[in-house]
Amino acid sequence: MIDQNATRAVDLDWRKSSFSGPDGNCVECAELPGGGVAVRNSNNPEAGTLEFTRAELSAWILGCRAGEFDYLA
Repeated sequence: MIDQNATRAVDLDWRKSSFSGPDGNCVECAELPGGGVAVRNSNNPEAGTLEFTRAELSAWILGCRAGEFDYLA
């Protein structure tokens, strides 16, 4: 994982899933200048971000698709 809050979050182009509901309980993602990805809570963007390399994010997405984290929902 890349250093947390290493990039100014306000300078990023944040996006959220089209599956997000109207309640604001959304995860937002943004591409980092160095090629990584930042993730934050849309309800509380001031709380900071988590920043990942593309490889880390890819591994997590593959795990989600495979159902490895279904027990958390």
